Amino acid sequence: MPMANLSRSTFRGSAPRRATVVGAGSFGTAVAMLLVRAGVRTTLQARTAAQAAELQRDGENRAYLPGVAFPRELRIETSGDSLDRAELVLLAVPSIAIATVIAELEQRGLQRRTPIVSLAKGLVSPTGAVTTSISSALYGAERVAVIGGPAHADELVHDGGALVAASTDEQLAGMLAHLFTRGGVICEISNDPLGVEYAGAAKNAAALASGATEAQGLNAAGAAAGHIFQEIWRLAEGQGGRPESMIGLAGTGDLVATALAPGSRNRRAGELLGAGVPAAEIPQRIGQAVEALESVPMLAKALADAGIEAPVTSGLSALISGQLSVDSWTALVRTSVPPPALWRRRVRPGFWARMRARFSGKR
Repeated sequence: MPMANLSRSTFRGSAPRRATVVGAGSFGTAVAMLLVRAGVRTTLQARTAAQAAELQRDGENRAYLPGVAFPRELRIETSGDSLDRAELVLLAVPSIAIATVIAELEQRGLQRRTPIVSLAKGLVSPTGAVTTSISSALYGAERVAVIGGPAHADELVHDGGALVAASTDEQLAGMLAHLFTRGGVICEISNDPLGVEYAGAAKNAAALASGATEAQGLNAAGAAAGHIFQEIWRLAEGQGGRPESMIGLAGTGDLVATALAPGSRNRRAGELLGAGVPAAEIPQRIGQAVEALESVPMLAKALADAGIEAPVTSGLSALISGQLSVDSWTALVRTSVPPPALWRRRVRPGFWARMRARFSGKR
């Protein structure tokens, strides 16, 4: 089933009455507020008791979403509190930590049928797996989904946005699209969670690459992003991902939003890399985790293991590790040539007539 806009007939089940968003960063906070608007009793779980107390005291998330007041219905807890009453759990934690969070869900009271939705746009360390594959292995693919698409938190709560809800279960994808639409955001559905996740990882890597190259010229920045997208798409395609996931909202749509946003973490991280700042110092300078700094080395390894030629992704990984200089990185981008197209073999005239004759017994 290709991606499709949600129609009234798509969702036929009952919407969850209670949802818990684990992770109080900018996107997690925004999603929690959208769910409240959709009429769901929503709890936002902060990482620590101190952060939870700060959110309750301020009535807003001053660190990650300043100036946006919480709706009075939003409940604040810590990530150590139980999930036993949640009918929908959304994970808004950095991809570097999400595997641990997923593994602990059952211990924290997750009910047997409660859906698990990833909001992360990165890969799981150290294997480089997509988050839905980890959740599916533990809890079953029919309970697992991922949200993709351009989703800058501040704009999402003020002006809306365009998201993708992806799951192998049509009812789950439809339910999520129904909730987000009711909360004021356009949301399409997809049954290609793997493709949507790789699209998110590709847009982060492409934004990082273009940011690292922009000072050397816009042509170079565009080439860097294009190479990255092409290389990662070949990896996704080899695992069953579909093209519309990469070219739609979750891929190119999200990339444009990220590349244009002055406050984008991945773009800003790329700019700092291009200015010679060591990768280890960048998250502290930005004040949040930067998924691409973690996911690009994993993508480079996965591409190499799959035998896919990926000089630009590998070069970006080397730039992150300090093994490649900015000048060498730019030269690599400017001189890399993508693999040739897979040309179809020309069919000799009369081919289909000969085939019909062969199978009909005629000579």
